[in-house]
Amino acid sequence: MKRLILTLMTAAILPTLVTSCGKKEPEKVEQVQAEAWKKEFANAPQWVLNPQVEGALAAVGSAKIGPAGMQFARTEALANARDEIARMLQIKVKNMIKNFTQVTGIGDQQTVDKVSAQVSKQVASQVLTGSQQREMWISPSGELYVLVVLDPGAVKEAVKQATISSFKNERALWQQFQAKKAYEELEREIQKLESQ
Repeated sequence: MKRLILTLMTAAILPTLVTSCGKKEPEKVEQVQAEAWKKEFANAPQWVLNPQVEGALAAVGSAKIGPAGMQFARTEALANARDEIARMLQIKVKNMIKNFTQVTGIGDQQTVDKVSAQVSKQVASQVLTGSQQREMWISPSGELYVLVVLDPGAVKEAVKQATISSFKNERALWQQFQAKKAYEELEREIQKLESQ
């Protein structure tokens, strides 16, 4: 008897569920992502999305607060922001893009084969004297954001030192050696891609 009642209830409810689900249009992935982004950053301070500080270099770093705790996430976020500032001051970029397209077959039987490979390497090496955390914010999803600012005097000193080091001295020779070493490493990676 219980089985009969359960079967009748299922038979009565199932068509209602199917028709109600069928009437709803599925949301586009882009809309869902946009709504999630708006929700995540609805109450974010302006510096999270636009890190600008008058007269200084500023960058935002972020890290997920996980089982390692707040201090671990803060250290990671600070490192990310300082990396960004270092790249603002000086960066060496090596980049290579290779594209290959081939058509085989005749008429309607043609097929197109396309291969694209990109290799890029960015290296930044900069002493950041006077960089400090100015702000901190935790998003609703538990992402920690920090604003790091580099003192304007330190920026002037970094530019001055970069100018001085361009002369042939031990430091400049060491930088040339490091650049050559990085270039050779990039060449090895490119050769690996070509041999695959």
